[in-house]
Amino acid sequence: MVKDVLVLRVKREDEFAPLKNATGSDSPETARKLYNDYIIKKTAEENYEKWLNESSFDKETKEELKSISGNKLEIRDRFYKELEFGTAGLRGIMGAGTNRMNKYVIRKATQGLANYIIKKGLEHKGVTILYDTRNNSKEFAIETALCLNANGIKTYLFDKERPVPILSYAVQLLKTTAGIMITASHNPPEYNGYKVYWSHGGQIVTPVDKEIIKEVRSIKKFSDVNMMTLEEAKKQKLFQIVGNAVEERFLQAIERNSINNSELKDIKENVKIVYTPIHGTGSLPVQRILKRMGYKNLYVVPEQELPNGNFPTVEFPNPEDPRALKMAVELAKEVDADVCFGTDPDCDRFGMMVKDKNNNFVPLTGNQMASLMLEYVLSNLKERNKIPENPAVVSTIVSTYLTKVIAKEYNVNYFETLTGFKYMGDYIKNWSNDNSYNFIFGFEESYGFLYGTHARDKDGVVASALAMEMVAYYKDKGITLLEQLENLYKKYGYFAENTKVITLKGEAGERQIASIMENIRTHIPKQIGEYKIVEVRDYKLEKIINMDTKEETKTDLPNSNVVYLELENDTFVAMRPSGTEPKLKFYIGVKEKSKELAENKLKVFEDFIDTLNEDKESQNKIKFVNKK
Repeated sequence: MVKDVLVLRVKREDEFAPLKNATGSDSPETARKLYNDYIIKKTAEENYEKWLNESSFDKETKEELKSISGNKLEIRDRFYKELEFGTAGLRGIMGAGTNRMNKYVIRKATQGLANYIIKKGLEHKGVTILYDTRNNSKEFAIETALCLNANGIKTYLFDKERPVPILSYAVQLLKTTAGIMITASHNPPEYNGYKVYWSHGGQIVTPVDKEIIKEVRSIKKFSDVNMMTLEEAKKQKLFQIVGNAVEERFLQAIERNSINNSELKDIKENVKIVYTPIHGTGSLPVQRILKRMGYKNLYVVPEQELPNGNFPTVEFPNPEDPRALKMAVELAKEVDADVCFGTDPDCDRFGMMVKDKNNNFVPLTGNQMASLMLEYVLSNLKERNKIPENPAVVSTIVSTYLTKVIAKEYNVNYFETLTGFKYMGDYIKNWSNDNSYNFIFGFEESYGFLYGTHARDKDGVVASALAMEMVAYYKDKGITLLEQLENLYKKYGYFAENTKVITLKGEAGERQIASIMENIRTHIPKQIGEYKIVEVRDYKLEKIINMDTKEETKTDLPNSNVVYLELENDTFVAMRPSGTEPKLKFYIGVKEKSKELAENKLKVFEDFIDTLNEDKESQNKIKFVNKK
């Protein structure tokens, strides 16, 4: 019976032959897995042969392909699928293959984008292109530009690596149709990526993202891709280089938005700051903005100041991880700094460590930094009577509840989105168009912040400026940021959060992640420990379930693979696969009357998450990483 079913799914008997003797089991699950494995293996082998025989590929690519001949596992991983152009663009390991980041995959993606722009009649406005400090980023940026140029679309390529928020600003300033950022953000050095922005300066969202994805998927052959030489592109004036002028205006916009810049002039001269760009794009703009705002004692970690796509001094170039700030802490101790902080390679994330009462440097979480920033901004705007009409703060559904309480205290509207700053950028665009709300501040728990509307994406440069202004402000009042954080807890209640992450790489990892999410959906408990679940929001099934009445209503956010459990007393547990990395993420947020009670409550939910992967033997081997 099982064999009959499989024969129907395979077109030719010779394709089915390898399956016949591979198992004696009549189990549908075993047969299905066997069939899927066979198809994946066959697809990988066929794709590998096509690439090996592609006449348009350069010698370097051909040599790389020949070097993996006979390595079945490597061929399978590189060729079992095409690197998916998703809602955020492309991201993957660099190398030759359909499931890798390389210039040929980038050309196909760019041709699809060009086709969409031309169909919409927007080719005359051009495209802004920027890149980070990663290996091959500049090469990929030039390839992108020349493909667009070959389609008659003018490009504005920056003369050197710069932060992603500058791209967001530049798209608005230059009034281009789109922007492209070559970056893999905080991923390990073997990765690179390709992010698409639209004319409002934010990342593409529905329906634009879906329409571009459709065009990209329609490019089946490399012969469908138009390319042009750099000489010809320059001759036709389609290839234009952008210099320092845009960055200067970007920094001016941040400086104008400062709250206490002039009032804190004297104290700023006494604040000692250590900064690390972790070999990324933040080095020059962050130093420039802080120096022009009056900080005299700014120390930069010398070993991490210059661009280096190998990120040789860290395991991961991610300021969320305190290990990435180890060298900054060492320098901070040496110079007796008040604070040390870092930004990731494309300078959209910001992480900070501050002194405790024992003069040890301890990390602040993204949620804690956001809470401190928001209280600082709103209290000072209120004091100056500068909170605008219809003010708005935006966060994500997996971020702390504390910021929601702070916004309520100052009568500020609070909006929540799915994870991803692209949704916040879309809110800012819509509010700018209809004048319904005035955006003040946005953040996500993963160390992304935006103060002001100069950019429509998270901005490590403005976060650096705002955070250091906050440090100076509270130092002038004789308190540290940790003491101010305790003041917030005393005022609003003790909020605590944690994120648990599992990494599951490759094709097998994708299946495990899907299995765990399905297990969660089909085995939702009525309570966790002693804490009752009030509501379940399944953003993939687009439904909200009231656990008391069992009434179902529709979610009001875009479709996404997220399950959100809301519990009593401002407590939640949420889970989702990462959209850019082979990871499954779990988010916990609790509120209690004391730090001890909150940490005990967190432990209950952490234990619950650990049980979610115990039902299947393969999942028992998963190790969780805490990110408190």
